[in-house]
Amino acid sequence: MGRGNEGASGKGSGRQGGRDSGGSKGGNRRNAGSTDHRGKSSSRGNAPTGKPTTRGGKNQVVGTSRSGNPVTKKEYIMRKKSEGSKSKPDDGTIRLNKFISNSGICSRRDADIYIQAGSVTVNGKPVSEMGYRVKLTDEVKFDGQNIQPYKKQYLLLNKPKGFIAPRKGERASKTVLDLMQSAGVANLHYVGRLGRQSVGLMLFTNDLEMANKLNNPNLEMRKIYQVALDRSFKHEDLMQLRNGMAINGEIIDVKEINYVEDGRNNEVGIEIHSGKDNIVQALFEAVKYEIKVLDRVVLGGLTKKDLPRGHYRTLTDQEIINLKMI
Repeated sequence: MGRGNEGASGKGSGRQGGRDSGGSKGGNRRNAGSTDHRGKSSSRGNAPTGKPTTRGGKNQVVGTSRSGNPVTKKEYIMRKKSEGSKSKPDDGTIRLNKFISNSGICSRRDADIYIQAGSVTVNGKPVSEMGYRVKLTDEVKFDGQNIQPYKKQYLLLNKPKGFIAPRKGERASKTVLDLMQSAGVANLHYVGRLGRQSVGLMLFTNDLEMANKLNNPNLEMRKIYQVALDRSFKHEDLMQLRNGMAINGEIIDVKEINYVEDGRNNEVGIEIHSGKDNIVQALFEAVKYEIKVLDRVVLGGLTKKDLPRGHYRTLTDQEIINLKMI
């Protein structure tokens, strides 16, 4: 009997409790849900604002301070903003590790390792100090090689007619540098100057050392041109150029010269390796011809394949290696 009454009593109590709770879904359950069995506030809905919490939001705890206190997401963001707004040296210098990283050699972290190892010199003196600052004009060497604070880039342009390659200090309208603005590369230097009316391949790079090397007039670099002359090119004049021509007292070696295949008899292809300025024009003027159209189709092994007039492209790693071997 005791069990039956106990069971009935428990059963009835259960029904009554169910009805009560069912009838007050918006009240008792919500209130009950806001307090756990230990009387503490739960994290659902009624968590006090402004206090750290493990849930998402600006008050989410993302770490601890050195003193062991919790650090919220909001506090972390404010601290970072404060650190970023602190005054930095405005003397035109940057950290040496950033200088090296910007050159594309390695990351800043790896640069610190190389600096400590003594692999870096500044203006001829080894530097192993962490946080050392340099000017952009300083001579920085990494393993004995000059480096610049930007990644070296190499671009090939198929120059159209009407644009000039200005000499240093020369002011002109419609220059080849205008064509390269969209590349977004600062301090570009060109290799293989072409006149305003000439067309064809030009190389551009922010690697000043490479540009100076390839522009050296004494460097033997393969170049092929297709020219259209003011009149038919006589065979005897072709043979005269093929045998070499003296220009300003120096014999210019013509590697190959011939009529353009399927072209007119005033269209000639010529290969030379001399780096002297306007040398092609000088060769044909020596045999009394005027060049009407000059198109450079090969420059140091680079060709115009898949490169429309007026467009440029980035050199492949292998093409860069080949250029450095010239």
